[in-house]
Amino acid sequence: MTMILPALTEATSPLFRPIKYSLFPPLGLATLAGYLDPDDEVTLYDEHVERIDPAALDTPDLLVVQPYITSARRSYEIADHFRGRGVHVAMGGLHVTSLPEEAAAHADTIFTGPGEDTWPLFLKDFRDGAPARRYDSTRRTLAGLPPVRRDLIKRDLYLVPNSIVVSRGCPHHCDFCYKDAFFEGGRSFYTQAVDDALAEIDRLPGRHLYFLDDHLLGNRRFAEALFDGMRGMGRLWQAAGTVNSVLGPGLLERAVEAGLRSLFVGFETVNDANLAERRKNQNIGTDYAAAVRRLHEAGVMVNASFVFGLDQDGPDVFDRTVDWAVEQGIETATFHIMTPYPSTGLWQQLESEGRIMHRDWDLYDTRHVVYRPKGMTPRQLEDGYWRAYRDFYRWSSIWRGSAAQPGRQERLRHLAYAGGWKKFEPAWDLLIRSRRVVRALPMLERTLAAFGGRE
Repeated sequence: MTMILPALTEATSPLFRPIKYSLFPPLGLATLAGYLDPDDEVTLYDEHVERIDPAALDTPDLLVVQPYITSARRSYEIADHFRGRGVHVAMGGLHVTSLPEEAAAHADTIFTGPGEDTWPLFLKDFRDGAPARRYDSTRRTLAGLPPVRRDLIKRDLYLVPNSIVVSRGCPHHCDFCYKDAFFEGGRSFYTQAVDDALAEIDRLPGRHLYFLDDHLLGNRRFAEALFDGMRGMGRLWQAAGTVNSVLGPGLLERAVEAGLRSLFVGFETVNDANLAERRKNQNIGTDYAAAVRRLHEAGVMVNASFVFGLDQDGPDVFDRTVDWAVEQGIETATFHIMTPYPSTGLWQQLESEGRIMHRDWDLYDTRHVVYRPKGMTPRQLEDGYWRAYRDFYRWSSIWRGSAAQPGRQERLRHLAYAGGWKKFEPAWDLLIRSRRVVRALPMLERTLAAFGGRE
């Protein structure tokens, strides 16, 4: 069996690729590989870190491809090539779930939704010589999930090889969220058993972890038990959470005691009117500045996410957002142009209003405008997006943001992370391509420990 994660369009440059595409290994495919029999031969390729020539690969009995929206074209090219060689091609993931008929034209079998229930069924059918054309997920559970096949992952090609996922989905239902549609037809948020999650953590070498869960703090009971179990492990880790989970009593402190050092937070917009319109209900009525202060006082860095181009946004939204983020001392920020992913509520609204400009999936990358905005022109939106990145990561902004930190240690940490993330992005890419990034990881862990606020 061959498994391939095709490259997103921005990751295909022979000279440079955005570092975010070399951050984490493809856990989805490595998780599916855990269901294989011990004598099954399997090879996993991630085109974000190693470009492949399909014609040069051996002919497997089964090819598994996981497309994202901006890798759909490349995914179909790979799938069509192997089908032409008589290989059975199976395809699943976000894009397949949102546009199953499109994907089915390039695959022998497609999967919609998560695969923990359907993948084992397919493997049995395939071995019996009678695989179905389509498998739809309906039973949502992580009970009995086998260990991730980390032996298939080339650790030295990733900046953060110790990534982990211990839950699926999110308890919230923002109408622009691609993954919300992915979990339709069953539970939209569920977790591993705490003991199973702790066992997976214990398998990982080194100290640093990155939880890729959409909302690690989404189930308070699970999160508390997980953090209690992690206390004393000596781990340092990053994760994602919401504003209201940060402001809630007690949970953040437990996370910090277990090793939390950085949290990705979806602030999304500084315009309150956008929140209800886009069903970002968990942010309504919350104090963003208080959430940032609470994180900083606990010694936790903030990676803030913002979306531009919502219907209540005007041309002033870019400067307002950057100024607010810098004034709060936010260490790193990611900006996005609002993108109507197929099958989401946002897509349905904009399509009904005739505002979808095209269906060139290569450009549905949150860096290009693919719909007609209400409060500005497409050019204003795209230019403002790039300006926001430039302005936030200017050295003058980084220095100003560091001044907002409560102490000298925090200011040094801010300079190291805010500067190191974007200013030295080409250097990180070079380290990864030369397979020397593993040598840099101990230094990163020592830096995180030194500036993390607590041990």
